[in-house]
Amino acid sequence: TTRASRFPLCIDPQEQALSWIRKKEEKNNLKESSFNSPDFLKQLELAIKYGFPFLFKDVDEYIDPVIDNVLEKDVKGGQGREFVVLGDKEVDYDSNFKLYLTSKLSNPRYSPAVFGKAMIINYTVTLKGLEDQLLSVIVKFERKELEEQRERLIQETSENKKLLKDLEDSLLRELATSKGNMLDNTELIETLDETKSKATEVTEKLAMAAKTSADIDKLRDGYRPAARRGAILFFVLSEMAVINNMYQFSLASFLGVFDFSLRKSLPDSILHKRLKNIIDTLTHNIYNYACTGLFEKHKLLFSFQMTIKLEQDQGHTAQEELDFFYKGNIALEKSRQAPFFRKKPHDWIPDQGWQDIVELARILPDVYQSLPDDVQRQEEAWKNWYDHDTPEIIPIPGKYKEGVSDFHKLCLLRCFRIDRVIRAITNYVITKVGELYVQPPIISFESIYEQSSPVSPIVFILSPGSDPASDLMKLAERSGFGGNRLKFLAMGQGQEKVALQLLETAIARGQWLMLQNCHLLVKWLKELEKALERIQKPHPDFRLWLTTESIPEFPIGILQRSLKVVTEPPNGLKLNLRNTYHKITATMLGECPHPAYRSLVFVLSFFHAVVQERRKYGKIGWNISYDFNESDHTVSPQCPTFSHILYSIIPWGSLKYLIGEVMYGGRAIDNFDRVLTTYMEEYFGDFIFDTFQPFHFFHNEDVDYRIPEDEGNKDSYVELIEGLPLTNTPEVFGLHPNAEIGYYTQTFNMLITHQIKKNNLVDLQPQTGDSGGGISRDDFINNVAKDIQNKIPALFELDKIHREFGGTVSPTSVVLLQELERWNKLIERMAKSLVELQRALAGEVGMSNELDDLAKALFNGQIPTIWRKLAPDTLKSLGNWMEHFKKRFDQYTFWVVEGEPAVMWLSGLHIPESYLTALVQATCRKNGWPLDRSTLYTQVTQWQSAEEVAERAHQGCFVSGLYLEGASWDVENCCLIKPKPKQLVQELPVLKVIPIEAHRLKLQNTLSTPVYTTSMRRNAMGVGLVFIADLHTSEHISHWVLQGVCLTLNS
Repeated sequence: TTRASRFPLCIDPQEQALSWIRKKEEKNNLKESSFNSPDFLKQLELAIKYGFPFLFKDVDEYIDPVIDNVLEKDVKGGQGREFVVLGDKEVDYDSNFKLYLTSKLSNPRYSPAVFGKAMIINYTVTLKGLEDQLLSVIVKFERKELEEQRERLIQETSENKKLLKDLEDSLLRELATSKGNMLDNTELIETLDETKSKATEVTEKLAMAAKTSADIDKLRDGYRPAARRGAILFFVLSEMAVINNMYQFSLASFLGVFDFSLRKSLPDSILHKRLKNIIDTLTHNIYNYACTGLFEKHKLLFSFQMTIKLEQDQGHTAQEELDFFYKGNIALEKSRQAPFFRKKPHDWIPDQGWQDIVELARILPDVYQSLPDDVQRQEEAWKNWYDHDTPEIIPIPGKYKEGVSDFHKLCLLRCFRIDRVIRAITNYVITKVGELYVQPPIISFESIYEQSSPVSPIVFILSPGSDPASDLMKLAERSGFGGNRLKFLAMGQGQEKVALQLLETAIARGQWLMLQNCHLLVKWLKELEKALERIQKPHPDFRLWLTTESIPEFPIGILQRSLKVVTEPPNGLKLNLRNTYHKITATMLGECPHPAYRSLVFVLSFFHAVVQERRKYGKIGWNISYDFNESDHTVSPQCPTFSHILYSIIPWGSLKYLIGEVMYGGRAIDNFDRVLTTYMEEYFGDFIFDTFQPFHFFHNEDVDYRIPEDEGNKDSYVELIEGLPLTNTPEVFGLHPNAEIGYYTQTFNMLITHQIKKNNLVDLQPQTGDSGGGISRDDFINNVAKDIQNKIPALFELDKIHREFGGTVSPTSVVLLQELERWNKLIERMAKSLVELQRALAGEVGMSNELDDLAKALFNGQIPTIWRKLAPDTLKSLGNWMEHFKKRFDQYTFWVVEGEPAVMWLSGLHIPESYLTALVQATCRKNGWPLDRSTLYTQVTQWQSAEEVAERAHQGCFVSGLYLEGASWDVENCCLIKPKPKQLVQELPVLKVIPIEAHRLKLQNTLSTPVYTTSMRRNAMGVGLVFIADLHTSEHISHWVLQGVCLTLNS
């Protein structure tokens, strides 16, 4: 840092460099500033002129070029005056001047220019370094005298080494300057004797110190397991920031929890028992501390990652096995020519699952070498295991019942039943570290307040449907901070100065200040960060509370120094209803004299819980995850129509419109999110009070969701809520039980996506992950790049194809030319980027950010972003995408050579809707219809595959490759039916699309079904929506609306 030829730029996420620089330059009048400071140039100028050391803190990836001359040490002049150009000024340069730059970013991407100007030094703490640091903390706490003796010894050893060096230098100096005969020089001989005796004495002291140090280290090493555990936990904690930028945990805050755990763990005179107490207390405290600031969906990931790291530390789980668990079989070649190809023996095994089984047998031959043969021979046993509701808790068939480790069982389950892996991970964590680590703490505002301090803000990370303001007001009342001692400010344009004034007042007077929706003023948060850094001695009662959505631009400095709390609505219908009724008072229920009012409030509360809970099922629940929150429910009963029901006839139409279209419906911006109006029809009407046919929201033999008997107060409602089960099945919301499978599959896919993202983080630790074949990461990437390169076809000759069409080009031929133009752009980009990547891997050119992203994607079996932008929307892995890529090329080639295909595979088109538009256009030209009064009508044919279709449709076209989600198709009766168990999607038979005049289209018993490009469905702006298909149904339309039925072009 100090001896390099260039000034240092320190990558310093844990502020190790910052504290070292401050300590080192304390006596030299160190000046500190940042690029955000308005007067940093003036401060830098003074430091250069008077030779003070200068520190730039919190440097981002962009470094202001105004300091380039200083950074490059471009000092000019001579003859007594040296100067450097700073901006438009010549500043006198003092040779004592030193410049330091530090960055809190853990993985910054600096340009080559920055590397040329500054000495980039990574100060990120290493596992071993942190372990030694924590060991010192533990020994200082447990055996203070031992640590003090060690520190004294280190200082004495350093002084003695310096003394020995000085003696050697003085001896050489005396010998060099001696004149005449050395033997006659008595003074020199005496000096030599004295030096020798001193050197012998110092050498003996050093030898004694080394022996004492070894003895001390032996005693200290007894506490090393606890230090090792702490270091592992910190790394698991710090890696969570890769998943969400809001999950920033500083080393200082971690050391605070570490110190707290040492004090709280039970003392014991026997070392191994004391160690166990420390390790258990520390692990649980870190888990609780982390979970307070994590979203629910990431808590299990944290527990699993913690368990895996602890297992790896014990040497139990190899990296290759872990890579398989996260990625499965990522081979590009899945055809019969592939080296490990084996034909799938049974139809019930998923295609990807069988490829994973073959790969598992290859990477774990000691355990699963004969697995593919066993599955082939013992079909019945394996089919029964596969079909079981909970295969993760019953024995594995055949010889695998015993002798298979817990993690190897997870790998096996991943091949067969991805939907059960999340439950299996939960069981795995319980088995390895205990049940405590799958039971996150319940967030208590009292405990948050106890953990807080005047210098650390409390940051509430908001999720849809949550608002901590009312809970904070209640806490303030209970803690004596009600009335004027609690200030609120909703952030927005023009509120910046007001916020800083309120902050100054609160710091001085000991008030609580809540700044809401900080994400709306991201740039201003840098100002807030500086204001917080300036706080020296705040009033002990002062607390700063911030609320923000999760955004990547939120300043790391505030996050690292704050206590983070994620607020989420309660999970499950029971907890949601309980939370609602906890806030409803008897006064509120007595506002309206109508006897049905209390029952209506309960129906509204149930509706509110249902629309929130549907979000957990992803896109099958809602196309867009709407922010239905407490205020929607609070406002609805207060609307005049609701609270002033004075007549015996309830105005259902007005109620349904106000709640379904205005209060809640105002948020629902997607026309295909028809769920709200459907629930309105299902829950609101005179039928809910029918005594002959009692109304049930949902009921079966286990549970009954109904409206309780009204007893004039809220007790009967609370009693019914308390009797409900904690968890609920998807059927309660009108969804099929398969939605649960979809939810668990989606959760597992999210987990592995985050994990791969974490593994991609390049930091001080070497990149983990071997290719699985014993070759280096670079070689593996190079092989994949060559493999893909060999599969890229030649460009289509567009001019030649255009000439072959002759003078008149039909609308569908125009679509073909546009498609081929986009295809050519894609393969040109692929070919060019693969050549550049191979050159970068060979060291011939620099590795740019774009090439680095490409390499990571190829290594992880994902589609590179630069290719994805030029290809049709898809969620496929790289291997499956390459198969899709080849099928697209085959369809284009057929279209060019043979003419338009009899059956169009829509998924193979870049913009499939343009083909259907061209079809309507061509029909309108032929029949003389107005284009704006024409539409599409669809019929599902009896043909199961495109191969069965002999000729093109006489009217319209045939399309294939559509997948039905949320329902199944009955081929015999040509209508929608309930899906089979475990069947999330079903390929629809060939669909006939017919252009028709809109006024002639009269449909009955037909569900208008949206067709999306992928199962992500996309948003209300129409992105991802291709067309509307008409599917016949014998059930009521509302049944399919609540089941979230749609069609997609990609499975």
